[in-house]
Amino acid sequence: MRRQSRFHMLKNQKSQTGMSLVETMIALGLLLVVAAGVLSLGGLALATTENQGHLAARTAEYAQDKMEQLLALRYGDIQTDTTVFPAVGGPGPGLTPGGSLNPNAPAAGYTDYLDTFGNVVGAGANWEYIRVWLVAENATQTLKTVSVLSRVRAGVGQPQLLPQSTVVALKSSPF
Repeated sequence: MRRQSRFHMLKNQKSQTGMSLVETMIALGLLLVVAAGVLSLGGLALATTENQGHLAARTAEYAQDKMEQLLALRYGDIQTDTTVFPAVGGPGPGLTPGGSLNPNAPAAGYTDYLDTFGNVVGAGANWEYIRVWLVAENATQTLKTVSVLSRVRAGVGQPQLLPQSTVVALKSSPF
């Protein structure tokens, strides 16, 4: 009986010995491969959050700001320069029907540019956001559709589509 208990004691002692250096190195190697995969995913998540979160929110905010500026004009205003802030009297299109929602081919008088902080800057300056707008009038000339598109100049990483936002509102006569 005594022999059996010693045998079991020796067997239990052997099974509780620590890991060898080779096993530790293999475990660390596997951990390194997994960590490298997770880190690259983290970089992708950071770029996506910046592009589709932060920059997209800014474009929506800037489009809404321009819409508020345009809707503050009288229905018949055809001379206020809205490419500056605050808008000033002529020469400018005001709410004259025209413009374009294509930021790659902006219409003169219906475009402005913003820096990183949202301040209006010139077209040749170091701009980060472009805003273009389109004013359309119905056949009875009692309703104008105002559309504003805001797009960021460049995203983080290599985004397929640059974040942009479009806001549309109706303005009726006589308001």
